[in-house]
Amino acid sequence: MKYSDIYFEDFEVGRVFETDSREITSEDIIEFGKDFAPLPYHTDPEAAKDYMFGELVAAGFHTCSISFGLFIRAGIFDDCAMGSPGFNKLRWKKPVRPGDVLKVAATVKEASPARDENGRNLVSLTFVTTNQNDEEVLEMETRHFVRSRPT
Repeated sequence: MKYSDIYFEDFEVGRVFETDSREITSEDIIEFGKDFAPLPYHTDPEAAKDYMFGELVAAGFHTCSISFGLFIRAGIFDDCAMGSPGFNKLRWKKPVRPGDVLKVAATVKEASPARDENGRNLVSLTFVTTNQNDEEVLEMETRHFVRSRPT
């Protein structure tokens, strides 16, 4: 799914933005794991069998990165992005395994107009990332500055 021409005025509370999906491979997991989370259950399929998951799993921040990447590729921020002051909540609900197919639904929770001339309106979104079985694997609340539609 691809969105275009999205600005602050389009972030109505309750609106849901949906993304395309992406299959996660062992190679994806191992590459991210080696660079950013060098633990056996993120980097070595054989050694991972001896840990609590019993197999290779994606690092939590890998799942977070994939989720945000899917959202960005959907085009929602193409015209309006102005940065982010951070996120308020991040929960990993279920491990992401090789072969899982992830997609995101991001719901607008708040939309506050800019309080000064900088034009940075603030929106809060709740991301819910699900796998191919519609099981939640991640939930995060993010905040973003976005510009208003040009007049």
